[in-house]
Amino acid sequence: MSDRYTPRPEHKFSFGLWTVGNRGRDPFGDAVRDPLPPVDAVALLAEVGAWGVNLHDNDLVPIGASLFERDRIVKEFIGACLRHGIVVPMATVNLFYDPVFRDGAFTSNDARVRAYALEKTMRAMDLGAELGAGIFVLWGGREGTETDACRRPDEAIKRLREGVNALCRYSIDRKYGFRFALEAKPNEPRGDIYMATTGAYLGFIPTLDHPEMVGVNPEVAHEHMAGLNVLHAVAQAWEAGKLFHVDLNDQVPGRYDQDFRFGSANVKSAFWLVKFLEDVGYDGPRHFDAHAYRTEDYDGVRDFARGCMRTYLILRERARQWNADAEIQALVAESGQRGRQGLGYERLDQLTMELLLGVRGEDAS
Repeated sequence: MSDRYTPRPEHKFSFGLWTVGNRGRDPFGDAVRDPLPPVDAVALLAEVGAWGVNLHDNDLVPIGASLFERDRIVKEFIGACLRHGIVVPMATVNLFYDPVFRDGAFTSNDARVRAYALEKTMRAMDLGAELGAGIFVLWGGREGTETDACRRPDEAIKRLREGVNALCRYSIDRKYGFRFALEAKPNEPRGDIYMATTGAYLGFIPTLDHPEMVGVNPEVAHEHMAGLNVLHAVAQAWEAGKLFHVDLNDQVPGRYDQDFRFGSANVKSAFWLVKFLEDVGYDGPRHFDAHAYRTEDYDGVRDFARGCMRTYLILRERARQWNADAEIQALVAESGQRGRQGLGYERLDQLTMELLLGVRGEDAS
């Protein structure tokens, strides 16, 4: 492999424990890979050249662990990160697996469930702060409905606002300095999830008590599931100053959440996204929220992780070539001239395709 496609710490590539540790279980079949202990996941990520590892609370600490067990596990994990030079840029909380959250966490009709969700999230924030994370992602996987007979949606929004406000206050009180990144998804596991798109969250954030602390975490697959253009969602978040984190993966539009390797399904869409992130100087984590095919063993998981990063770097190089290509840039400049009947976008798109397919060469100009 060419050195320019080898990941380095400055690229800020990260993976979740739940990504490389995904065991290949799906609704129709059980796990095909053995459990991957968190310290082994850290070693695997270091081996493939990643910079960071992210985690839900229970990816690291089992939900029923004693305080002694919790402290032992966290100490071992911190030691593994230090040994392998891996950082923890982001933490999150699992509010979707436990049956108690079957009808929501922050938006549940049961006040006891809402209180438990807040307490569980605060403990996850404690863990994230201990590990050095500066970003805390909130994905409301169970915050939704199968039937709108269950509650008025405006009440759900009010409850969600109360929850996020309480978490902001907790971060301020503890001086954690977290930036919260809200992650949208249209459906799955619920029939419909509240705040289905990144744009919905961008409308919600200004209603919070501390909107300056809260941004978004757009995910490629989640926007594609709704048939939307993920580049536009990311660009809107960036322009609003709210692009706190980004989840990179891939997805065939309109299907279940596939979480494919980045760039494996929609290479042109991935190209425009990489180009945008690089052109505007986004300096946050480039997090791969994806997992290997169910057909793979852990060697295949390594291939998956390397492939995510390598594809990003290849597309970054193609973006530089696009910006330096004289014919492409001339067409871009001409498209802004008044009086042109034809804007030349067919030619511009074809040249983009030829560049992506390698026809224009490594040094096109």
